[in-house]
Amino acid sequence: MSDRIFGVFGLLLAAFYLWQATQIELSFISDPFGPKAFPYMIGIVLAVASAIVVLKPDTEPEWPSFPRLFEIGMATAVMIAYAMFLKEYGFVACTAVAAAYLSWRLGAAPLSAVIAGIAIAIGIYVIFHLVLGLSLARGPWGF
Repeated sequence: MSDRIFGVFGLLLAAFYLWQATQIELSFISDPFGPKAFPYMIGIVLAVASAIVVLKPDTEPEWPSFPRLFEIGMATAVMIAYAMFLKEYGFVACTAVAAAYLSWRLGAAPLSAVIAGIAIAIGIYVIFHLVLGLSLARGPWGF
């Protein structure tokens, strides 16, 4: 029963996501697929996966224990905080903190997680901003 509830929630989320994708305004200069193609693909994949869960649920679902659910909740909270603080503190700082926390929770030693977080943030900044020229959120330090 819980799988079907989760599947129906996924279908509703997919419908909302696809509806939001229809709201994307098109500019007069765009690529052949346009800005709506990728959101449509994600929405369709989510809808198909959710429909499969509704139509063929697991007979004996195993839900994670409370400590594992807490870990998932904390990871979700970190990603929400990342989105909230990105504009104020900048891409590099927020990405370093989020990547370090997630690396630590995935099993890295604390010092290794901090090093990985910094390396990930700088690496992504170099690729997306310096190489590809994409605009990323600038923090109080200018990067």
